[in-house]
Amino acid sequence: MGGMSDVLLTGLKIGESARWHGGRLWLSNWGTQQVLAVGLDGTTEVMATVPTTMPFSIDWLPDGRLLVVAGPEGRLLRQEPDGSLVDHADLSGLGAGLNEIVVDGRGNIYVNGGTDFHPDAGEAPGFVALVTPDGAVRRVADRIAFPNGMAVTPDGSTLIVSESFAGTLTAFDIEPDGSLSNRRVWAPVPGDGIVLDAEGAVWTPGWTDDGPACLRVAEGGEVLATVPLNRAGFACTLGGEDGRTLFVLAADWHMQEGFEENIRRLLTGPETGQVLTARAPAAHAGRP
Repeated sequence: MGGMSDVLLTGLKIGESARWHGGRLWLSNWGTQQVLAVGLDGTTEVMATVPTTMPFSIDWLPDGRLLVVAGPEGRLLRQEPDGSLVDHADLSGLGAGLNEIVVDGRGNIYVNGGTDFHPDAGEAPGFVALVTPDGAVRRVADRIAFPNGMAVTPDGSTLIVSESFAGTLTAFDIEPDGSLSNRRVWAPVPGDGIVLDAEGAVWTPGWTDDGPACLRVAEGGEVLATVPLNRAGFACTLGGEDGRTLFVLAADWHMQEGFEENIRRLLTGPETGQVLTARAPAAHAGRP
């Protein structure tokens, strides 16, 4: 695969949590408090305004209601039919610093957190928590090195988590009660916001010797395809009419600068966030 085939949208601050839903690309536009839906023609609609800063991420309940993780406040919000946001479950016991979400086919909600950008040496404070359909909340995995995007395989048997600080995609078996077991390295490849395809590969933003790229990775770590990017990728998903359009959310991140300086520049400087697209060899699969 060659370079990106199109720039679908510009003018984002930091696009994150890419999802294909209801015939449109949905995303969290960090720095604006907005959840956006983007059509294939680039038209945008504000679908929710979230009372948070960043991070915040999205997915849907089986009945179609939108869920939003308000990370700094440690809240899981649900959008009601009138557009209002209410607390879906009490996540206060998990603490602040929540990050990503994925809902499996049974309505189990996985939320991760413990995203400390400056952990002590040898420490991995990240975790994955489970929110069951009855509202019960419990941790199901610990010692995650900065958890980021997650995906559930189409058969609902496996959860894959991006461990950004460990440079791996980590897999767990999903037990009948939603618990996680059999932790293993799915691929020794760094990840961020990920998506699965119908051939069992994961697309993830990453880097090559030539710079930022979106990588298609097989279990075990073989890189099957590379899409070069002109700025750092944060998240990707597959969608479009046949499920084979790759959407990448990218912005002008400078690797030589610290996290805080990058965030300050992206939120207060020129709006460099974009949605980029390319054709993919296999269609979307699994969740989100």
